[in-house]
Order: sequence, then C-alpha cells, then structure tokens
Amino acid sequence: MSHEPKSDFIRDIVRDDLAAERHTEVVTRFPPEPNGYLHIGHAKSIGLNFGLAREHAPDARCHLRFDDTNPTTEDVEYTEAIQRDVRWLGYDWGENLFHASDYFPQLYAWAEQLIRDGLAYVDHLDEEAIREYRGTVTEPGRPSPFRDRSVEENLQLFRRMRDGEFQDGECVLRAKIDLAATNMKMRDPLLYRIRHSHHYRTGDDWVIYPMYDWAHCLSDAIEGITHSLCTLEFENNRELYDWIVERVDIPFHQPRQIEFARGNVSYAVTSKRKLLRLVEEGHVAGWDDPRMPTIAGMRRRGVTPEAIRAFWDRAGIARTYNVIDYASLEHAVRDDLNTRAPRVLAVLDPIKVVLENYPEGETETFDAPYWPHDIPKEGERPLPFGRELYIERDDFAAEPPPGFFRLVPGGEVRLRYAYVITCHDVVRDDAGEIVELRCTYDPDTRGGNTERKVKGTIHWVAAHTAVDVEVRLYDRLFAHEDPAGAAEAEDKDFVDFLNPQSLEIREHAKVEPSLAAAQPGDPFQFERQGYFVVDETSTGDHLVFNRTVTLRDTWAKVSQSAEVVEREASAQKRAEEKARYKEEQRRAAAEASTEPELSAEDQERASRFHDELGVAAHDAAVLAVQDEEVRAFFSAAIVGRKDRAAAIAAWMINELLRELKDRDLDSLPVTPDTLAALVGLVEDKTITATVGKEIFAEMVEKGGDPVAIVDDRGLEQLGDADALLPVIETIITANPAQTEQYRGGKTALMGFFIGQVMRETGGRADAKLVRELLVKALG
Repeated sequence: MSHEPKSDFIRDIVRDDLAAERHTEVVTRFPPEPNGYLHIGHAKSIGLNFGLAREHAPDARCHLRFDDTNPTTEDVEYTEAIQRDVRWLGYDWGENLFHASDYFPQLYAWAEQLIRDGLAYVDHLDEEAIREYRGTVTEPGRPSPFRDRSVEENLQLFRRMRDGEFQDGECVLRAKIDLAATNMKMRDPLLYRIRHSHHYRTGDDWVIYPMYDWAHCLSDAIEGITHSLCTLEFENNRELYDWIVERVDIPFHQPRQIEFARGNVSYAVTSKRKLLRLVEEGHVAGWDDPRMPTIAGMRRRGVTPEAIRAFWDRAGIARTYNVIDYASLEHAVRDDLNTRAPRVLAVLDPIKVVLENYPEGETETFDAPYWPHDIPKEGERPLPFGRELYIERDDFAAEPPPGFFRLVPGGEVRLRYAYVITCHDVVRDDAGEIVELRCTYDPDTRGGNTERKVKGTIHWVAAHTAVDVEVRLYDRLFAHEDPAGAAEAEDKDFVDFLNPQSLEIREHAKVEPSLAAAQPGDPFQFERQGYFVVDETSTGDHLVFNRTVTLRDTWAKVSQSAEVVEREASAQKRAEEKARYKEEQRRAAAEASTEPELSAEDQERASRFHDELGVAAHDAAVLAVQDEEVRAFFSAAIVGRKDRAAAIAAWMINELLRELKDRDLDSLPVTPDTLAALVGLVEDKTITATVGKEIFAEMVEKGGDPVAIVDDRGLEQLGDADALLPVIETIITANPAQTEQYRGGKTALMGFFIGQVMRETGGRADAKLVRELLVKALG
C-alpha cells in the first residue's frame, strides 16, 4: 500500500535542503545519555530520527550515539537496555553505533586549541560563585578573577587538570564568550569539569570529562550529522552549539541544530532523575515495571511497538510545547490490539454458579470464535460447559441498582455462547458473603438464542476446566495529570501524587482452558474486561497476566468526590475517547476513500435514507448494511422526528455502533426514544455536544431519560455572557503567566484558556461565545 510522504516542519526543512543541494544525503542521530532507561518521550525522537533516515534511504542513515560524558551516572546496563528498546521499536542503526567517549582524545585536543586561541580559560571559582558571577536575566555577569590568565598558564593548568592534580570541583575549563549576553548560555559556559570516577568504557584513563554542550555538537560534527534534531529545552543551546563548531578547527561537516517539542504525556513523569527515584525508593518494581512510562515497562505491559509509533504519528511534530492526553496513547494501544488479540473468557473475581437442572457429570462444548465478525481473521476454540460455572462477582446484584441488566434474584441473563440462565437462590457464608448462586438453565436457548427478550449477556468459565491464574490489573501510575507541575505548585513531592490503585492483584482468577498453553508475550482480549498479556515471569505452573489497557477509558479526575467520580467516570472520559475515535475513523475513511460494499438491496436502502431523510451519503451507506435490528432501531428513533434523521443517524454510527462492537443491541439500556431525545437536546442547543456524549455514556451504563438527567444535574448549555464572564475572569487571574504570554503574542494559548473554561463549566459552555468573550477579556 502506498502512502503520502509524512509532512511536518522538520521534514519540510530536510526536503528543502536536499532540493537546494545543501546536502546530498541525510544523516541524523539519536544521542541518549546512558543514565537510565528510555521512556515514551524518547520514542518520539527515535521515530523522527530513524524515520527520516528510512524515508530518504538509501542516501541516508541514522546513528545511535551514546553521549556518555558523565561517569558518575552511566552504566553498561543502560546502554544494553537502550539498544534493546530501539530495536524493539523497529529501528536499526546497522554499523553506525558510536560513543562520545570514543572522541575524548579529539575533544581534549580541540579544547587546547580553544585555549591557544584565547577563547577558553581555567577558572577556580566554585559552583556557587560561578553562578553568582554569571549575573541574572536583567543584570550582566562579572568577569571571574581568573578570566584574564595567560594562554600559557591556562594550558598548564588544563593539563594539570587532565593529569589528576586537582580534586573534584577545584577548577573547571570555561569558554570565554560574552558576560553581557542576553542568552545566559553564552556567559562563559563550562566546557570541562573534574570527575575522579571510573568510566564504564574508558576506565580510569580520564579524570576530566567534557560538558554536554562541548561534546554533543563536536560529536555531531565528527560523525557528519546533517540535521541535529533536539527538543525545545535545547533551543537556547543552539547559539553555543554554532559558536563552538565555528571556532574549532573541524575538517568535517558543520551540522544544523533544529528544535521540536518533546514528547510529553499526561499522568506521567519522564525525567530520568524522577524515574530513577521511583525505582530506587521502591515505588515501582524496577525500570520495567508495567506502570512505568519506560519502553521496557510498556513492552512488559503488552503495548506493541506499532501502537507507540502510531501514537506519535498521530500526535505529529510541533514547534510548541504540548502535552498529549494519556487517553490518546491508550486509544492507540486498543486500536492496535483490536486486530492482534484473540478473544477469550476470563473471570477475574469469581463467584460460583450451580445449574441445578443441568445433569450431574455431563459436559458439553461450544465452538467460540477467537475474532468478532469485523476482524478478517478466522479461528475458534472449544469452550467447555458444565453444571458448575464461574461468573464475575460484579455481574450479580442481590439488590440491583436502577438500570442493572445482569443477573439478579429471580432474573435471567444470557451466558455468552451458551444458554440463558435464571437465578433462584443465593448462598451466603457465616459472614454474609455471597459464595454461590443456585440457578437453572433453559436447554432450548443453546447458543444464547431465544425469542424472548433477554437484556443482559455475561461471560463465564466452566469450573471443571477452569485454569487458576494470577491477574495484575495495572492502571495509571499517577493520579494527577501533571504530577511534576502539581508538586511544584503545591510545594509537594511528585511521589505524593502516586495513584494508590495503580496495581491490583487477583491471585485466583479463572480463565478458559485454551489459555493453559499461553506463552510470555502472548496478547489476549478478555471479553468485557480489557486487553491482557502473559507476563515474562509466567510459567506453565503459574500463569500471570498483565492488563495492558481496559476496553474503554474509564479514568476520571480524582479531584472530585468519590460519589461524583463513580457517576461520571464512564461518561466524560469515554465521551472524549469516542470523540477522538470518531475523528480518527472519519479521517482514515477519507484517506482510504472506502465506503461499505453495497448489494443492490443495500444501495436502494441507502438511497432512500439519503434522498428521503437527508442522511449524509456515507452515514446512509453504513446504516444500510447494518442488520435488521439496528435498522429497526433507527426507524423507531425517527418516528415523528424525520427532520432530525441525519443527526440521529450520525449519533447511531459514531456512538451507538461503537458500543455494539462488544455488546448486543438488546443488552443496551438505550432505547430509540431516549437516543432521539438526547439528539434533540444537542440539536436544540439545550446542551453541548460534549455534555451529550457524557450523557450517552451514562445511558449506555445505566439507562435513563436524558431530559431528566439534564434537569436533575443542571447540565443546560451556558450561553449567557453574564454567567460566563466571572468564570473567565477567575481563570485569567489564576493563570498570570499564560495571560502575559498570550498578550505578548503567543495567541496559540487561546486553546488553553478555552479548555480551562470548558473544564470549569463541565463542558456546558457555548465554545463559540467563550472564544468571543476571551478575545475581549485578554485584549
């Protein structure tokens, strides 16, 4: 399949350079310091650097270079882990593996050259004094008392530093540039410092080590790098980067540094120092703990390299700082695993069911497909069935809440692939805990087929063949979307924001027998539960499964009360995730220019939807190929509402059909009338589309009348300027830095302010009016 070339500002620069013949080849590099494991942010840089080389092959290459200039923090363990992770992500450097430590002799020689040219000196000021002498952003720096030493004295002192005659911190080598420079990086930066430490590659050969700014640019030059791609925090270093390579006698190519926004993801920290703390203080079980944002941790959790690459491809390459919602990463993972993970049955919190009218000693099997009908893969496995089963404890309620459509006393439910059963009795232990359900099955409903309406369908595992396994339910490591920022703002430690529910272990979960031979790394979708992978520690005698991701995004902001979180968790976040899914699906459909294949009957039906009801052509085609039950739902929804048929069709396709990937229509507590009522509220602008999606998600879980939900919770759209202005004024006052940046010309922050208002109003504000009011308020 052919694809359009990727486009972003960096790729445009590279193409322009080649077109203008400024370069005849493309040479990039990924230059990690081996002082920790790679994390999700590094994957963005890896994909960009190696991706550019792949796109311009054969006249291109990407180097893997370790910037190993700090012996106190670096280790061969990290170099091996980094190489393993880069390969796992799908990239290879071939023969182009380098180390900055290989260049130590040349870097030292160039440092002496700089001294001979009068552009560097040995300074005996300590670290604190150097910082004081450097000045501030509003005051120029002062010259060190040692700045005007002669060339001969500086050479002698520098060689004595090399020979180990000084202690750590006793003196440094500094460049002599400009103490009044507006760029603080140019105020006589450090080039070398003393470290009497063993280096993992050079041993004890050196006791002075180059600073990053000295080693990095010269290593690029030595290797002939054409485009040195760095993240935004190195933007101020660029001037020094160019100053060094222009003043050193380099017989090699002069590279060009270009900055882009680093890969930031919410609900995570990506500082190696912070990640190391998590490991050393025992907050996690190592660098590859599945909760860690490291590549190793994500691999062990079951995330695939394809999902990570797709995530960063969708995020794109930008010039400005941004944070990608963790839910977007989870969506990319689900999207990838959807076609990789066969469906199986697993009960994580089992409660026994005894079918009293099922013959004792008898068993039977059902042929259960590994894949749903929309995945073009084949395969099935025998699913044993018997008198005793296990179902999920949450699938039974002795006192069911409103909208509960699973098993209840005296009620019936469909067992996936098997029979309809009815609960007659509940057995409790001495403590009152439910330990067993006594039920009967309807033998005429084999395969779940029945003419009567049974709303709920649940999963199960036969007790006589169930495999006892350990399941680790992993969740986000942090409970705050910005743990580092929150720690700074609230004068706390970032570990204070760790999520206490980030790991829950189910030691005696039950899975179907087809999983008995599962191997480490094998992915599965536990139906109605989520995506799971066999952990690397798993053995044939003790299977361990890690949850990779849930089937839906059920995360909610923890700043609200527990009651509100329980009510809204599966509303707001799932609605956001569905909105993203909708946009990505529409974009993918547009790019592929695909429409459902229509028979003559389907074509006639689609034409009627389009011509008579005004349904969009694509939506009409999608509806036309749905089964009769879905089409009947649509027909019922538009009775007396044909003027809103197009909107109802769009909601069915973008929201309802997504739910039907994992559930039957008759198990959804959403009716044609309640869906139509919800669409009407959005179309009449009584509520915003965002709130509408929240309500729909709640209706999917619990049912209910959308009009009553809006009334009870006061969710009407805020379209009154007088009501919105106080909110806007509060947000502007609470964000002085962003306000100043916006008024200084950084108008892209308008999205930040709109988002704050929408968050403060629970998504109820009229976004168009909010923008108008913000423009006036911000000036």
